[in-house]
Amino acid sequence: MLEIFDFENNNDFFKILFKSIEEGLVVINSDRDIMYVNQRTEDMFGFTQSELLGEKIEILIPMRYHGEHPKHVKGYTEKPQKKSMGFGRVLEARKKDGTPFYTEISLNNVEIKKVKYFVALINDVTKRVEAENKIKELNAQLEEKVNVRTKELEESKFLYTAVAQNFPNGTINVFDTKLNYIFAEGKELYKYGVNSEKLIGTSYLDRLPVQLKSKINTELQKVFKGEKIEFEIQVKSNFFLLSAVPLINSKQRIDSILVVETNITNQKIASKKLEDSLVKEKEINEMKSNFVSMASHEFRTPLSTIISSVSLINTYIEKGKLEGTKKHINRIKNSVKGLTNILNDFLSTDKLESKKVEAHISKFNYSTFKRDITEELQALCKENQIIVSSINIENIELTTDQNIIKNILYNLVSNAIKYSREGQEIIINSAIYNTELIIEVLDFGIGIPKDEQKNLFNRFFRAKNTVNIKGTGLGLNIVKSYLDLLKGSITFESQENIGTKFIVKIPLKL
Repeated sequence: MLEIFDFENNNDFFKILFKSIEEGLVVINSDRDIMYVNQRTEDMFGFTQSELLGEKIEILIPMRYHGEHPKHVKGYTEKPQKKSMGFGRVLEARKKDGTPFYTEISLNNVEIKKVKYFVALINDVTKRVEAENKIKELNAQLEEKVNVRTKELEESKFLYTAVAQNFPNGTINVFDTKLNYIFAEGKELYKYGVNSEKLIGTSYLDRLPVQLKSKINTELQKVFKGEKIEFEIQVKSNFFLLSAVPLINSKQRIDSILVVETNITNQKIASKKLEDSLVKEKEINEMKSNFVSMASHEFRTPLSTIISSVSLINTYIEKGKLEGTKKHINRIKNSVKGLTNILNDFLSTDKLESKKVEAHISKFNYSTFKRDITEELQALCKENQIIVSSINIENIELTTDQNIIKNILYNLVSNAIKYSREGQEIIINSAIYNTELIIEVLDFGIGIPKDEQKNLFNRFFRAKNTVNIKGTGLGLNIVKSYLDLLKGSITFESQENIGTKFIVKIPLKL
């Protein structure tokens, strides 16, 4: 009988992690058996957990893929690596009732108790795919309409006025060989109060911005040689699509051209918003994928420590040697604290990314605040480490967001503690200068390699000299995001094996 590993109840931290993500999560073994699914997966596919556990992963994909899918899974399990499936395309899945839908999937692997499991994060992108298909359909319909109208205009100039006067978001124009107006109509003219009759006989180029005249003239001259062209131009904050075709007279000569100007500003804005949304979605997916990868690595050691310490504590209790349990209880506490810090970093990043954090400005006594947080941070220090705090603003009330400043100080000072050795000082200086609160955090720790300093505030970045020190690489990115909320700034000075100084400047409300 297949043994299902109880991922959620085996460890509370897995439970918190799995329930905090919004994607479907499926864990399988190397035989393609489903070992775990989260609630989001049940909602997405319509199966209950009991219906999926122990089943082959092919239960979640359309029947037509069942033949080849085991080969793909085998290839991945033999040479597992983190990867995103369906780059540039989407993958099809199926619900319990057979309904197909579209997904994006990222894969990773993790080893627990010397058993390899393979983790899939699943996003339902059906709505996005349907929206993209709808946009393509609308574009095709619009293109067909333009083609039909252009053909009608080429066949009969008598139809120009009837069509052009009602042409939406643009104009229909006819130019002679000197690019003088022969005909001009369209709602865009009325929008700017231009009388179409007064344009007849005037130069089209004279109405254009200087920087566009040469380009447009060059393109339109191609039409007099028989080409059909289409290109975009930008005039201030507006975008226009110019479509031009030659008009052949009764002598089979081209003595005029038809130019359709369409204001596509709204489409550009909508397209940019969609593009930004897709980029943002991709960034969030990559961030979460990176977190799962990082967490699978960072969680391994503390979880192993907890498991081994619990076993040793049981042994000591059975032998009645309770004094031997103290060291292992402390090891468990430190491991739990490290895991909590990782989760806190991720949750802070997620809130900042989703704009759920806002600045709440209030008055508070900075001296009291500084004293309290220094005491809290001192408790985190290594043996014989001391936090030295100086301040030139005793008993002065500041008006800013107290909680954000606390988070900034906590991240900077906890980093200083982490990357300094036992017995070294951490210095915090505070001052007010030109309506700015200036905070310096100075340590004498390992420093930051010069060639890596440019990446310091990037998400998940960790310098090469920190590989043996626990961390998520999110702390300074969180600090930078908090400072953005207060319109503040952060700079730093650092030398490897000498130390690092961070300088934070926060404008104060007067």
